[in-house]
Amino acid sequence: MYRFAFAAVAAATTALAAPALAQDAGATIMGNDDAAVGAVLSNDGTTIVVDTGSHQVPLGSDAFAEREGVWTLNTTQAELDTAWAQIVADQEAALAAALVVGADIMTSDAQALGTVEEITETGVVLTHADQPMELPLNLFSVSESGALIVLADMASIMAALNSAS
Repeated sequence: MYRFAFAAVAAATTALAAPALAQDAGATIMGNDDAAVGAVLSNDGTTIVVDTGSHQVPLGSDAFAEREGVWTLNTTQAELDTAWAQIVADQEAALAAALVVGADIMTSDAQALGTVEEITETGVVLTHADQPMELPLNLFSVSESGALIVLADMASIMAALNSAS
């Protein structure tokens, strides 16, 4: 659900940063106020997840700089938490607006999946190829263009349906 947020947070926290290559899980990241922003949870080489204590924020590796052997972000913990909370709130509002009966649903690989027939407390009921299915709410997001998407590709969805029947 937070894919398009990566760039926004990275842009907000980057200023003259060198690419980060060596942040290991558990490493402390310092802010521009010389206080800890958080600890690295994971680093896949392009996205580094920082746990601020309040949020687990995914950031692009180019958001970090090394200063005197310490990895830093050009932000404070409070600023990063505030920015991330706003991004999450904005995305939740966009999803709530897009997830309505009658809305078309696309897969993560840009294939038409179906149309929202019903929204329950736990899922979304849709019909695909004349077959009703219910997908969990946590699989839905909004693309950068505002389209309602399910966070799975068509092959994975069809494989899950086939194994369930």
